[in-house]
Amino acid sequence: MKLLISTGEVSGDLQGSLLIKALKTNAEERKIELEIIALGGERMREAGAQLISNTSSIGAIGFLEALPYVLPTLNAQSKIDNYLSSSPPDAVVLIDYMGPNIRLGLKVKKKFPNIPIIYYIAPQEWAWRIGDSGTTDLISFTDKILAIFEEEAKFYSDKGGNVNFVGHPMLDFYRDIPTREESLKRIGLSADQKLLLIIPASRKQELKYILPTLLRAAKLLQEKDPSISVLIPSGLQEFDDLLDSKLKENGVSGRIIYSNEVDDIKPFLFSAADLALAKSGTINMELALNSVPQIVGYKVSRFTAFFARNLLRFNVKYISPVNLLLNKMLIPEFIQEDFKAEKIVNAALTILEDNSTKEDIMLGYKRLRDKLGKPGVTDRASKDILDLLVQ
Repeated sequence: MKLLISTGEVSGDLQGSLLIKALKTNAEERKIELEIIALGGERMREAGAQLISNTSSIGAIGFLEALPYVLPTLNAQSKIDNYLSSSPPDAVVLIDYMGPNIRLGLKVKKKFPNIPIIYYIAPQEWAWRIGDSGTTDLISFTDKILAIFEEEAKFYSDKGGNVNFVGHPMLDFYRDIPTREESLKRIGLSADQKLLLIIPASRKQELKYILPTLLRAAKLLQEKDPSISVLIPSGLQEFDDLLDSKLKENGVSGRIIYSNEVDDIKPFLFSAADLALAKSGTINMELALNSVPQIVGYKVSRFTAFFARNLLRFNVKYISPVNLLLNKMLIPEFIQEDFKAEKIVNAALTILEDNSTKEDIMLGYKRLRDKLGKPGVTDRASKDILDLLVQ
């Protein structure tokens, strides 16, 4: 059996790799010979997929921001079109990566109507709107949607989709958390130091619009409390040197965790962290599930912000999936004009100095976990995919 998996960006590559490992295990148990072809990244290649094109660094939010990726995206689409024409798969799994994957799904359904299409980690349309009721055409080309949120499952089920709620895959990611003592030792900090994580980017544009403000906030926090040390996990190898130089330029005391170290050291970072300053996205769920207090921010170009607000009438209540799922402002978030270092610092000091604020966040995280299903998510998702593949 041949399976095509399509995703993009750093988070998609991670989720794709976890799914591939589960698929390989379950296929072996069922004595299914499974070949996996993919659009994805190095994590997926290491998990056993044959990459048609590396899409882990292709991705942007916005209009001007997306222009540099038009040609790489077209090139990836051309490669997958050629592959589909010469060697159609037995099924297609789409993971996140909304724009390219929706185009691919529509194309496959039109050209190969009998090939089943599964969407895993679908667009969060239950949480956002464009105009009065703008949504994607997801239902029209999917044979099954594997929902990671209950709200997502209800949204697509109400629209007539074939949906199964499998839960959030981050539930499977970190189960055995190291102690703070061994974590501090592992990353080279003393017990009297505070650890501030800065997680600014999985897309190149975020280095431009988000990183400077987070570094400015870190510098101000260190001036107020010299015991604070900063660590920045790098999302991609191409970010490593730039993050290093920006850290030094801003006079922030700390270091970069290079991309080839991140996967191994991340559990220790989470265990030792007193606070994280992060972009919005999947990382917010990771931090919450690992009990790390966090402040979230996001910013795009002025043109994109104006276009989205005034012409598309894009509307979302919160930018962090943590706040979206709880439907309340549990963790501070700052968007566009409000995304300022001074505001981040004030929120950070409140979390670091007020135990009741931190306790409220931890209670909110517990409520969040209860909404995300049960561990074994990628195992359940892989079984659903294989069931559809061999039916």
